Amino acid sequence: MKNRLKGFINTRIGLVVLLVCLLWFKSLFAYFVEFDLGIDNALQYFILFINPLASSLLILSISFYIRREKLAYVTAFVLYALQLVLLFANIMYYREFTDFLTVNTILGVGKVSGGLGESAMQLLHGRDLLYFIDLAIFPLLFWKKKLQVSTQKIRARRALSMSALALLLFSGNLFLAETSRTGLLTRNFSRNYLVKYLGVNVYTVLDGIQTYNTYQVRAEASPNELVEVQDYMADHFAQPNPEMFGLAEGKNVIYIHLESTQQFVIDYKLKDEAGVEHEVMPFVNSMYHDKSTFSFENFYHQVSAGKTSDAETLLETSLFGLSQGSLFSQLGDKNTFYAAPAILNQTKGYSSAAFHGNAGNFWNRNETYKRFGYQNFFDASYYDVNEDNSFQYGLHDKPFFQQSAPYLEHLQQPFYAKFIAVSNHYPYADLEGDNAGFPMATTEDKTINGYFATENYLDQSVEEFVNYLKDSGLYENSILVFYGDHYGISESRNKNLAGLLGEDSETWNGANQAEMQKVPLMFHIPGAENGGIQSTYGGQVDVLPTLLHLLGVNSQDYPLLGQDLFSAEHNQTVAFRNGDFVSPEYTSHRGSLYQTQTGELAEDASAADGLKEAVTTQLAMSDKINNGDLLRFYSNEQLAPVDPADFSYKNSLGRLEKAETELAGESRSVYSQHGGQTTAPLYETKTYQERQGIE
Repeated sequence: MKNRLKGFINTRIGLVVLLVCLLWFKSLFAYFVEFDLGIDNALQYFILFINPLASSLLILSISFYIRREKLAYVTAFVLYALQLVLLFANIMYYREFTDFLTVNTILGVGKVSGGLGESAMQLLHGRDLLYFIDLAIFPLLFWKKKLQVSTQKIRARRALSMSALALLLFSGNLFLAETSRTGLLTRNFSRNYLVKYLGVNVYTVLDGIQTYNTYQVRAEASPNELVEVQDYMADHFAQPNPEMFGLAEGKNVIYIHLESTQQFVIDYKLKDEAGVEHEVMPFVNSMYHDKSTFSFENFYHQVSAGKTSDAETLLETSLFGLSQGSLFSQLGDKNTFYAAPAILNQTKGYSSAAFHGNAGNFWNRNETYKRFGYQNFFDASYYDVNEDNSFQYGLHDKPFFQQSAPYLEHLQQPFYAKFIAVSNHYPYADLEGDNAGFPMATTEDKTINGYFATENYLDQSVEEFVNYLKDSGLYENSILVFYGDHYGISESRNKNLAGLLGEDSETWNGANQAEMQKVPLMFHIPGAENGGIQSTYGGQVDVLPTLLHLLGVNSQDYPLLGQDLFSAEHNQTVAFRNGDFVSPEYTSHRGSLYQTQTGELAEDASAADGLKEAVTTQLAMSDKINNGDLLRFYSNEQLAPVDPADFSYKNSLGRLEKAETELAGESRSVYSQHGGQTTAPLYETKTYQERQGIE
């Protein structure tokens, strides 16, 4: 048996099989020891187990096509070594940045080494010998004649068979990956996902293809294209409402992300099996109707495959996401942006921070936020995340908001802060333990049934956070922006939801589907007396110009596609990413035109051709900007381009504390205002049972 194995290894096919097995073992070792890939179920474990095989075999099979024996062996070892170097480079990078190398980063190797700096040697571990020791052993074995160069010729048919086998394995791998994570290749959720499902080699190739395509479009773009866009923006600008302009000037901005929250849950009461009504979001409802809140009842999400990341793009840059995939993932680490954190920092002296209890590289946030101008990003690495307080999308909302307080209190005011909650996220699984209690709906769809309970949990979490803002002294000096990012119940499930909304599933049509794209938007300004529910039609692309005007910053000075929602000149046609739209008069959904107020089909399908043209133009302008990276040509005397190298999200708390020390008596953080005492004890949280007085 031993001799037969030795004989097999001394063939060219046997050596390649050995090298594939070594790469397989080392990849699996890295997956489980070096990387945190978030394996959730048995299928993911199986996919992870097989994904190194196909690419390794395909790459190494190249050596079979070389007829000269010694050259073929050298080629095999070079290909083997290159894959090891790629794997290990990702390991080193991951140890420092908790992320995987992109082709852009590899091409800018000087920046990579600069990012690692003197800490590079400290990143090395004793176990790293495991990855490369065989590169020294193999030459020794050949020198000692333990391994020999085979003179056996590899026929073209056999070489093709090995390559075909590799492609077959990859096809199976890809099929299982798409089964586990639909849209893996089109939506690009995270580099973690691509490595977890397809492996480091395939991820790198895909990133390379994407990078090449991006650079091709960028290379063909010219400053002249920006002129066309700027002309459009100038014509599209809506003058601010003088009664609203500067209403929140100087206040902190606190965005509260209402994950997957749709407008229909506002004021909604769910009946339990006994017929008792339960208000789903009592606190959010109270804010919605507060005299200090400007609430919008006809506000629509405009996201596509990028979902939450698309919403962030729209709200913070007033640009749309991409028609395919996520802008954050595909262009977030490449493009130039003029986003809210940078605009407010350079015009009004705002500090900034984003808070999110999930991995920083999910949706490529850790890179995109730098280009948005975020000075700080508190991701999962800053939180105590464990099996009891989290799920696949990160830390649950109550501990998330509570654990954010010790970081928020160190921000210098005025600040721009965003809090991304996640618990109300598909699949709306049953809440357990102290989080449980709110009744489930009783439709035939389990997803819909759980949706209302997780919405209620989000509502409780937000109420506790706002109470903390009041107790800490932040509330009165802040504008709170509550927004829904996208639908929670998908179009395919809406007919099952119809009965709960008082609608007939049999007559449910495209107008109803468009109506379900409504999400909440509320600007809560403590001290304001003229709030109320606004009937204006608008979308997420309009939020940034609206916010800037509330803060006393004229949005005309910046490259924005949206319009101030309070402006008398606001165009109420809302474009959806797929070209559909809604306006007070007409709703277009998948080729059909409806009367918005009645939901009935319009008699004249051409009646809204002008609206359709306006929507097409707005989307085209956004695509020109994003795909061509046109904002790199943009010049603004008041706003310098953001240099991502200025930002690092390592030790954000330490930097904030250092700033407090240096500013001393001039520090305007809440921590400093409380005499150097933490406000964390002011944060109170209760379970659902405690709220209901249930022991």
